[in-house]
Amino acid sequence: MQKTRFTLGALAACLSFASLAAEVPAGTPLAASQEIIRHIKDEPASLDPAKAVGLPEIPVIRDLFEGLTSQDASGKTVPGVATSWQTSDNKTWIFTLRKDARWSNGDPVTAADFVYSWQRLVDPKTSSTFAWFAALAGIENAAAIVKGEMSADKLGVSAVDATHLKVTLDKPLPWFASLTSNFSLFPVPQKVIAGFGEQWTRPGNLVGNGAYQLESRVVNEKLVLVRNSHYWDDAHSVLTKVTFLPLSSESSAAKRYRAGEIDITESFPKEQFAMLKKQLPGQVYTPDQLGTYYYAFNTRKGPTADARVRQALSWSIDRQIIAGKVVGSGEKPAWHFTPDVTAGFSPKASFIQQHSQAELNLQAKALLAAAGYGPSKPLDLTLLYNSSENNQKIAIAVASMWKKNLGVNVKLQNQEWKTYIDSRSSGNFDVIRASWVGDYNEPSTFLSLLGSTHSGNISRFNSKEYDAILAQASQLTDAQARNAAYNRAEQLIADQAPIAPIYQYTNGRLIKPYVKGYPINNPEDVAYSRQLYIVQH
Repeated sequence: MQKTRFTLGALAACLSFASLAAEVPAGTPLAASQEIIRHIKDEPASLDPAKAVGLPEIPVIRDLFEGLTSQDASGKTVPGVATSWQTSDNKTWIFTLRKDARWSNGDPVTAADFVYSWQRLVDPKTSSTFAWFAALAGIENAAAIVKGEMSADKLGVSAVDATHLKVTLDKPLPWFASLTSNFSLFPVPQKVIAGFGEQWTRPGNLVGNGAYQLESRVVNEKLVLVRNSHYWDDAHSVLTKVTFLPLSSESSAAKRYRAGEIDITESFPKEQFAMLKKQLPGQVYTPDQLGTYYYAFNTRKGPTADARVRQALSWSIDRQIIAGKVVGSGEKPAWHFTPDVTAGFSPKASFIQQHSQAELNLQAKALLAAAGYGPSKPLDLTLLYNSSENNQKIAIAVASMWKKNLGVNVKLQNQEWKTYIDSRSSGNFDVIRASWVGDYNEPSTFLSLLGSTHSGNISRFNSKEYDAILAQASQLTDAQARNAAYNRAEQLIADQAPIAPIYQYTNGRLIKPYVKGYPINNPEDVAYSRQLYIVQH
């Protein structure tokens, strides 16, 4: 295979070096105060990259830490802690680390820090919900270590010296370098963790290597970050303070935005889309996002352990109504789990895409009858969702569809984020609201989620055939053959229905006109605060 080499010089030739931080056009009048307030969707479960469980904490963690690579405004891979990387076979990779990379306490960031951090990620003792990512990335022995079959020191990562990291994969992966921008592969400080244990992420204790550091935190109220003067590219950062406000209520976020208390929201109430576009011209954004909103069925116990029940429930959801009217801010129906915007995926038309909702409802009723449910024995279900207006509206609409089309009695149950995570992890649900935003732009970031060993497999779906399809796809170098394998995986999802994809995300948010630099067209919605700046207003 042709040798691949990326160097900082080569990248700088086609990308502005300043794209790693804020790109402020010459002559731009900056505001005197460079402090910003960003909304996040809930209180972070953890600020430890290995302990993160969902979307609320990721924007904060991206500011506090930095991986080997980062992303520019369009989502392209650019240098982070690594200045260059090289491989001759897409299986053995050497990353060269910048000599001026520093932790926020001034200590150098070394290759040994990445070895420690990645071993800690996969070590079962850490109980990381993202340990699967190292296995998905193909790091040698990661899968066996996660299962407890090998010790963490057998992971395919080693420090050649202080500034050279060697990574060995168990299969060729041309896009491996791009995966290292994922937060789960960020380095963490061994010395600090050894000193503080579980308390290491508290203000005053937390040491990171990102552009910002944690100044203070009031749980369920705010997290305040200030500049990390030891960050290697601190000279190109503009914002001096970033405050994250955790608000699960989209209405509250929008209200505080309009009151001038928030500069960027993570979302807004979908029913206000038309009104907001009219009243806040140039401040409402809804580009396609690499994400899918879905319901997961418990495949291990209860009525949803029967595939016929799962398929009936999935078919009787009118996705056109949910996407177009219930949500109604530019979202598309999800006919597959993998979003249309995903690179390297050309989907075949699915069964539900080719039939009218009336036809699907009739077939769904027949499936449910075959499973033993009907007017004399109605199906009783609990639908669990984490608290938000959007989730509640969708749950009410879907419950109504199931009642009307199938006679199903649905009990709606909403829980705050941490309680919801506990219920999800313990399998204490029949049907549960879920979502997935891609960790990288390739179909496997979605399809791998339903692999039998994936810790993010909420439905506990277990199919040897499905696992074999994904394993085969990971070995294919021909794009067409790989796409065919991904379509077979999607077909199996449709047949077994461990999940019901509902709609494809848009990156809906409100951004003040004086905030510049937000990478609105990044399909993964990766937005580092170091990219942002505030102009005079």
